[in-house]
Amino acid sequence: MRVLVADDHELFLKGLEFILRDSYPDIELVFAHNYAEIFTLLESDRRFDLLMTDLAMPKGKWQEALPHIHMLLPSTPIIILSAVFDKEIVQKTMDIGVSGYIPKTSPNAVIISALNLVMAGGMYIPPELLNNQPEQSAAASHILTPRQIDVIRAVAEGKSNKQIAYELGLSEGTVKLHVTAILKLLNVNNRTGAVREAERLGVLSRDKY
Repeated sequence: MRVLVADDHELFLKGLEFILRDSYPDIELVFAHNYAEIFTLLESDRRFDLLMTDLAMPKGKWQEALPHIHMLLPSTPIIILSAVFDKEIVQKTMDIGVSGYIPKTSPNAVIISALNLVMAGGMYIPPELLNNQPEQSAAASHILTPRQIDVIRAVAEGKSNKQIAYELGLSEGTVKLHVTAILKLLNVNNRTGAVREAERLGVLSRDKY
């Protein structure tokens, strides 16, 4: 696994390197210390399986840098590791296409679990966004990624995971991860509940829905 890791705090970068090498002995790490270094690296080499980056770094604004990175690496999952934990900011990064947002205060085990989930094709949302507060529930339709909306639409049509995987060009395991994430985001226990909640929130109201 080849990973580009970016952070302007050397101490945190070293600690993250230790965690990653301890969990993935064969990992290949490439480091950057600001957004300019990320783009310099990507100019010559885009062969990365994952990109992990801080949010607030020198030589760039994340609102502009993240969409550009996502454009350059459309198939490479991006994980944000940040000390900033604002629900609106988290939502904006998800809208851009980020696959995971991990607070820097997270335990090592959470960081590795989130990384494994993202590498398996899923999305990691901080648990604080998955509670049962009304404002989070109302925002659920905006938290779902375009791919998750594709999946819930297919679920609403009564399709099995196998059928959904075939139609969307995904593995069946990835579809299961998406369904699990959708259930958590919509705070429901089963597929029927997910469809009903998605309809209530307007997730299925677009196009033919």
